[in-house]
Amino acid sequence: MHPFYFTIYSVLSYTLNIFYPKRIVINKPKKSTGGTIFVSNHPASFMDPLAIAYFGKFTVFFMARADVFTKMTTPFLSAVHMLPIYRQQDGENTKEKNKSVFQRCSDILKRRKNLLIFGEGFTDDTFIRRLKPVKKGAVRIGFQTLENINWEQNIYLSAIGCNYTDPSQLGSHLVLSYSDRICLNDYRALYEENPNKAINDLTGHIETLMQEQITHIKKAELSPFHEHIMIITRKGMNAFNYMKNLSLIKRWEYSKKLAVWINNQDLDANLALNKLKEQAESYFKLLSDSNLEEQFVFWKKENPNGGRLKEVMYILLLSPFAILGAIHCAPTYLFIKRFVEKSFKRKVFWASVKMLLGAIVLGIINIPAIFIFYYFVFPSWILAIAYYFSIGLTGLAAYKLVQNYKAFVIKGKVNKVDLTEVLQQREMLEKIIQETVPNF
Repeated sequence: MHPFYFTIYSVLSYTLNIFYPKRIVINKPKKSTGGTIFVSNHPASFMDPLAIAYFGKFTVFFMARADVFTKMTTPFLSAVHMLPIYRQQDGENTKEKNKSVFQRCSDILKRRKNLLIFGEGFTDDTFIRRLKPVKKGAVRIGFQTLENINWEQNIYLSAIGCNYTDPSQLGSHLVLSYSDRICLNDYRALYEENPNKAINDLTGHIETLMQEQITHIKKAELSPFHEHIMIITRKGMNAFNYMKNLSLIKRWEYSKKLAVWINNQDLDANLALNKLKEQAESYFKLLSDSNLEEQFVFWKKENPNGGRLKEVMYILLLSPFAILGAIHCAPTYLFIKRFVEKSFKRKVFWASVKMLLGAIVLGIINIPAIFIFYYFVFPSWILAIAYYFSIGLTGLAAYKLVQNYKAFVIKGKVNKVDLTEVLQQREMLEKIIQETVPNF
């Protein structure tokens, strides 16, 4: 493990636990796992390798788009175990350049290290719960490695599913699901007889395994429909609308089963399903036109009196810690936020870059707080260091206070709105869902 990789890993251990406070890892590989090519979906760009590397608890080398490797970034990216993968749009000699990269991948696997490849090859600009077609590179690398070592060592494939409630949202929930491993050596006879068939068959197999680890909507245009049902039932993986007493794994399973059910329906022939889809679109359009959010409509439905004591209590309890958090974190956070949003045109990069830059810059810029605490507050190095490490939590308190204040204001506005028509449409939509959608 490169020392800088270990440093970043240590920083992430603190930051990712704050960013994803609720997460589950299903069928997690053993720490001794080696010689495995993990093939993952890619819903959240740079956030995916960070989450997999930390919550998976094993060292990986992973591949990234070649265009992010520049003279300035290459030393850093190489130090954190990143390898470039060249695409057609990256210029000439793509095939030749990838040959040398694939050879490096083979060397990594021969040393019983693990490789992480994002099989889809790119991330959607808009977060969609689906798997795009999987490319053949992972299987090719596996068989190439076996040829290089004369099939004397086992090389494996395993599918990973990254499932976020919302990858860009601080406080999001995450399910990482791993398939059982496939031993590529078992396909030696097929590969030696017909290499193309072996590569195609294994790529198709790994794609099926990847679909089983995630919520997979076959038609991207049906993604809003799937999300609308999850929001109203409050059973799925929506970031803001879910039952607090329903476990994350049950919400993940509901999301997957609902997607499979939608995929198997003939929307053109199913009149009841068409009616449901139209009713859902009508309801959420009404919310948009009325500048309302479902989470606050549901709150008003469950709390007709519109009491906001919870928000007041949170604000009062968080205030002392939030003030410290704002002093230490707010100026740096605002600077990084503006810098990232101006520097990266694609929003899909924002959350991960802000998180990583924020962790590093805040960690460095707040080091003087240790000495200030020791010399001006209390002469104890243990307490001073403990205070330093609490800065992330006080920063989180400041963020939570702002969120609760916003909720307090929005709920106050909702209390002044006549929601009769909205609640009637919501009740009708909920009834149609109960009649049409199976109770998974």
